Amino acid sequence: MLKQITLVALMGLSASAMAGQWQVKLGGSVVAPTQDTQTALGVVEADHEYAFTPSVEYFFNDNISTELLLAAPINHDVQLAGTDVVRIKHLPPTLTAKYHFKNNTGFTPYIGVGGTAFVAWDERTKGLGDTDVKVKEDFGFAGQIGFNFQPADAKNWGVFFDARYAQLSPEVTLSGDVAAQFDLDIDPMVYTIGYSYKF
Repeated sequence: MLKQITLVALMGLSASAMAGQWQVKLGGSVVAPTQDTQTALGVVEADHEYAFTPSVEYFFNDNISTELLLAAPINHDVQLAGTDVVRIKHLPPTLTAKYHFKNNTGFTPYIGVGGTAFVAWDERTKGLGDTDVKVKEDFGFAGQIGFNFQPADAKNWGVFFDARYAQLSPEVTLSGDVAAQFDLDIDPMVYTIGYSYKF
């Protein structure tokens, strides 16, 4: 499903490549889970993480764009009663359609809605003996709000800040010395600040 969504998005962008402008954004993010999960083992929660999050954005006109958020692999430690028990490496590709509130200043607020994915691999347990862990891919809603600021003397570059919400609850299965299955309610807020360049 993720491959199909990405292919359709890229085909749409390629077909419109001569009609607007591209923007590349380089940012640093804080990934802050907002939920925890009550399981038979106790309360399980993912911790906060930091990530390098570049993105590519295509502007159809001054107000409408679509943005694909990428990221370097993110490591999430999952805690049980405050102790790290699982480490998950994952990618969070996110595609949003955005509306920019264009005005006569260099300050341009925007909002966006779309979809996101949780693509996990290299899952490991810590301190659970001979226990294996498997985390399934998950897909969910994504929302975004932020702004881009372009100084008066800047032709193509600017700085931006945005906050995203991602609705993600991947299924986790433990087997071996410890056996359990539950949905890990992460639903993170992702706060990003960075540099943008339009060409």
